[in-house]
Amino acid sequence: MTFSPLTTASIAVQIHACLAFFAVALTIAIFSIPRGSRLHRWLGWTWVLMMAGVALSSFWIFEIRLIGPFSPIHLLSAYVLVQLVFAVRAARVGRIQEHRKSMKGMVFGALVVAGAFTFLPGRVMYQVVLGG
Repeated sequence: MTFSPLTTASIAVQIHACLAFFAVALTIAIFSIPRGSRLHRWLGWTWVLMMAGVALSSFWIFEIRLIGPFSPIHLLSAYVLVQLVFAVRAARVGRIQEHRKSMKGMVFGALVVAGAFTFLPGRVMYQVVLGG
């Protein structure tokens, strides 16, 4: 394992990866505390800001170019930004099931699935973990 591919990557990739790592850690913390508690809300807002940062930073990453400078991952980023607004709004008005479903969907789609794609050969995280 070597962090040199990440430290030599663009600043957008570094910010994106750092925020994603913290979002994963926060996800674990949030899922392990009582729902609706003050700590849950505080960590939840922090998670929302980190995920917004992850999504926004992706718009300055152009390693895969399928449609001009963009790729399908940019559609996911736009979707995440919209979902964050809907999920927070749902929680604020008491639609907890809708909030829970949206948040779990973002964790699975934006952190787990999209995160797994970063470990494909040739991607930065693949190089970090496997040195190649």
